[in-house]
Amino acid sequence: MSQPLLPPPPASPFPSIDPNAAVSLRGLMKSFGPKVAVAPFGLDVPTGSFYGLVGPNGAGKTTTLSMLTGLLRPDAGTAAVHGIDVWQRPLEAKAALGVLADGVRLFDRLSGRQLVTYSGRLRGMPADEVAQRTEDLLRVMDLTDAGNKLVVDYSAGMHKKISLACAMIHAPRVLVLDEPFEAVDPVSAANIRDILNDYVRHGGTVLVSSHVMDLVQRMCTHVAVIADGQLRAAGTVDQVRGGLSLEERFVDLVGGRGTGEGLSWLHS
Repeated sequence: MSQPLLPPPPASPFPSIDPNAAVSLRGLMKSFGPKVAVAPFGLDVPTGSFYGLVGPNGAGKTTTLSMLTGLLRPDAGTAAVHGIDVWQRPLEAKAALGVLADGVRLFDRLSGRQLVTYSGRLRGMPADEVAQRTEDLLRVMDLTDAGNKLVVDYSAGMHKKISLACAMIHAPRVLVLDEPFEAVDPVSAANIRDILNDYVRHGGTVLVSSHVMDLVQRMCTHVAVIADGQLRAAGTVDQVRGGLSLEERFVDLVGGRGTGEGLSWLHS
């Protein structure tokens, strides 16, 4: 007696991974108890782009980037770097990534020079190559004089710059930066932007999270807007903003703007 035919599995709502994209996200999802931090969505980051991931605090930006970079296991979905699945082939994928994670502590009892050197050696790089690249990075980050100073004594801007140096020591193809400009002074921010723009001009890809719309509009070629763990819009900056400023378009997409009503006691 022949067995009844089983119905085919449901088709995935997302296309397959794009091997030509620097980063492909397909249906990544993460919940913490009843709270859905990131709902499934698909996103491709073109190779050679400066891509901004923007959203209000608590939107799911850090959770998304943590799943992409292997810091947080997703409940479902796939993340790939240049076609390499981050969770199926983690060593290959992470070799192509440089990561500046938000809220992850550094080994701050090392000096800046020691920390960058350690990051390079951890990647299996030869000692002489690490030494040369460390000095190059300290120089362009304007940290040469602070190279022998303990990282624990660095300012917020210096912390960001030494973290970026650690992320770049192995010449990754993709940089994933979570809030790299938060608490950074204008001079350090300008220096970091110059370094990142030069990196993109020479073939690298940057994926950066931020909630500063003006900075993203001036810096990025592409942008994705995420709110309540859901992707609201994605494309080039001009496509997403649709003739408005990015901040105005962001408010339209995200909502939640309040008023000053009820604070008459503040009026002089």
